[in-house]
Amino acid sequence: MKKLTLAVAATVMMTGSAFAGDVDAGKGKSMMCSACHGAAGISAIPTYPNLAGQKEAYLAKQLTDFKSGKRNDPTMKGMVAALNEADIANLAAYYASLK
Repeated sequence: MKKLTLAVAATVMMTGSAFAGDVDAGKGKSMMCSACHGAAGISAIPTYPNLAGQKEAYLAKQLTDFKSGKRNDPTMKGMVAALNEADIANLAAYYASLK
């Protein structure tokens, strides 16, 4: 399954098209993100990145990398621990949909 996920991610990154997540489901999951990244994906804290308007594939990759440990951040590690692939896709779709 991991190889399939990596293959899909690579295809998405190369083609620029993504298997869109559910924006409404992502909005429902975004409450945990809003404390640091802002309610509308625009952070009030300069050291935390804005998520609104980022590319969906980029956001999904970053969340996946935090979850796998490829990217190491103690706060994000805790935040993504309970997310599954659908949650990640949905959050990425939601933040990508924001202006």
